[in-house]
Amino acid sequence: MGRGDNRAVSDEPGTPAGPRPEPIRFFGTTWVDHDGGYAARRAAVAVGALGAIVAGCLVLRFAYEGLEIAAVGGFVTLLVVTMSAVCSALAFRHSWAGYSRRPAPDAQSALQGLLTIGFVGSLAAYFLRSLTEAPGESLHRGEYETARAQYELRAARRKGKPSRRRRA
Repeated sequence: MGRGDNRAVSDEPGTPAGPRPEPIRFFGTTWVDHDGGYAARRAAVAVGALGAIVAGCLVLRFAYEGLEIAAVGGFVTLLVVTMSAVCSALAFRHSWAGYSRRPAPDAQSALQGLLTIGFVGSLAAYFLRSLTEAPGESLHRGEYETARAQYELRAARRKGKPSRRRRA
């Protein structure tokens, strides 16, 4: 199942026994109970992602103007614009899918260049996901609930005194 298999179990007094939730960037573990400023963090993340999208589009605009100043020709300009648009669309799809299931590590490293070129698409996916939940929350919640259920099942089997059990 990925990272959820080897979750740390809390040993500290005052914390519930069992697996700990995996923290999400900018949210920590506030996504579990939607406490600790979760709504404010989601709003701040959405605004930050939108600002990064605007800054990224400005950078791409400067690059386009640089191509016009260099007079490289219509074909090269069309090629660069098309490449940026396609890479952004693929990065959006890859990022959006990554919020509901873990990507394969080898596929992630193979797509690193494409995701870098299409950074605006990744930022757009982050922005849109942050409007409904913390990006990756549904994935982490599913893994956490599965780990909790497995822990509860194991803990229920261990209850009682082993010396009093009858052997079959």
